[in-house]
Amino acid sequence: MRLTSGVVLPSTKRPRPAFALRVLFSFSMAATAMAATACGHGQFVWFQDLPTTTALANGEYIIGIGDVISIRVLGHEEMSLKQRVRSDGRLGLLLIGDVDAKGKRPSALKAELEGRLKDYIVSPSVAINVDETLPANVVVLGEVAKPGVLPLEPDPRLSRALATSGGLTDFASRNAVFVVRSEPRPVRIRFTYQAITRNVGGAGDFELHRGDIVEVE
Repeated sequence: MRLTSGVVLPSTKRPRPAFALRVLFSFSMAATAMAATACGHGQFVWFQDLPTTTALANGEYIIGIGDVISIRVLGHEEMSLKQRVRSDGRLGLLLIGDVDAKGKRPSALKAELEGRLKDYIVSPSVAINVDETLPANVVVLGEVAKPGVLPLEPDPRLSRALATSGGLTDFASRNAVFVVRSEPRPVRIRFTYQAITRNVGGAGDFELHRGDIVEVE
């Protein structure tokens, strides 16, 4: 592992299988419910109009539910802890109580904790390590040949996810391919199938992230 500014990059240690399966099942059920309740195209933003803050930088890790996080408050080892991010996306810390961790970069969580600890500690310094991560998956739903849950690795591109799902069915709308993303803020991104297959503006190379839902209407 490499420590940079008090943040240790995620390890490849796998979590307990039973926990991973429970979280994956819950995620899949929620994704199915979202698709079932969708009405028309709904609100969306076209890929080419996507704000730059919505797309995360390549390789930038985002903490998710089920990740195991170690937190050290340097010089105050009694406050150190190792916890799994709860289903509500939070961690529980001494003095400051529950803290939202889901959807944050480790560096952002570090800065937040240091800011909140200033009320109790002089010049607090926090080190954060992501010890375990759940498998990175996306869900592909709707008018594709083989809908289901797909691993992001080794290729997280949107074009690969659609190809792995067997491509679009005869009933699919060629101008209504969506990526539903919840982090860093909820957004529904719309693509045309032609833009993806021809990689117009980088549409085919659009990088999916853990928790994304690909929906073809």
